[in-house]
Order: sequence, then C-alpha cells, then structure tokens
Amino acid sequence: MRKILLLIFFFYSISTLLSQDKIGGPFFTGDVNLTLGINENYTVFNDDDETLIVPSALFFRFGFGYEFKRRVAIAFNAGFDYHWNYAVSAFPTYASLKYNISQKDNDVFFTEARYGKMWTPSSHYQDGNYYGLGIGLQMAGEKRWNTILRLDFHRKAIMGFKNNRLDSVSLGIGFSFF
Repeated sequence: MRKILLLIFFFYSISTLLSQDKIGGPFFTGDVNLTLGINENYTVFNDDDETLIVPSALFFRFGFGYEFKRRVAIAFNAGFDYHWNYAVSAFPTYASLKYNISQKDNDVFFTEARYGKMWTPSSHYQDGNYYGLGIGLQMAGEKRWNTILRLDFHRKAIMGFKNNRLDSVSLGIGFSFF
C-alpha cells in the first residue's frame, strides 16, 4: 500500500510540474542609468552655448534574483557609479525588492526598493549606505529576454557632502533574462 501511494504521489507531482506554466523562477538583470543635473555655469539670456540640464553621473548595475508568482522578486546586485561633477566613484552592493503593480500580456509595470552598502575606493570619502526607490516598465522580448526602462531615486550616505548624502534621480535602460 505504501509503495502504491508513493508511486501515485510521484506521478501526480510529475504531471503537475509538466502541465502548468512556470509562474516565477530565477533571473539575471542588468542596467545602465544616466543622471541629469543642473548646470551650475548656466546663465539665463546668455549666448555662451551652455545648457541648463547636463549629464552628471553614470551607473552600471548587474544582479541575480528570484521571482515569486510573477508578482514579487528579490535580487542581489552590484554595480559601479561614477559622479563626474564630484569625481566620486562608488561600488554599491545591495538587495532589492521588486513588486509588479500591473501586468498586461507579458509587459509589467513595477516599483522597486533597494538597500545596501556602498564602497568608495577614494580616501577622501568613507564607505556608506545605499538606498534606492524606483518605478519601471519591463517589456517582453524574444524568448526569455526582457527590456527594462526605469526611473530611479538614489541616495548614497557619504560623509562630506551636504547633509552627508549624495542624492540623484536617474533614467535607465536594462534587461532581464529569465
């Protein structure tokens, strides 16, 4: 009797696994973000070819995680940030929690919160904490590749800056691979 129940359970498990769509799983992600800032040398009504908005930082990120039931995902990430206005390089390592707000077909509108540690190779600045909050759109692509467009707020706790932090808003483009 015991062997028959075990055999039935085995076949039931196999048929369940093979008959349903996967609703989650592991993934890799990466993105490039550009931060725009106010040009401090800009003057109104001056023809010196200065623009009001200029690029001020570039961020590269890569991570891996797991998505649960197409709604919630956790990931562990690392990256490189460079703020050329302040000559600051940083290496953030952080965990992120992503929540899919809405889904149409395989396109997803989401919000994401991040928290972690930020490492600075410079002796001028100490290591600090990293915080992030953003929204984005993940568009389904070929097979398992997806394109991501995002708008993020970043806060880097760095001693020596105004209020001991460096805040920025960035626009990003990236990918996810399930």
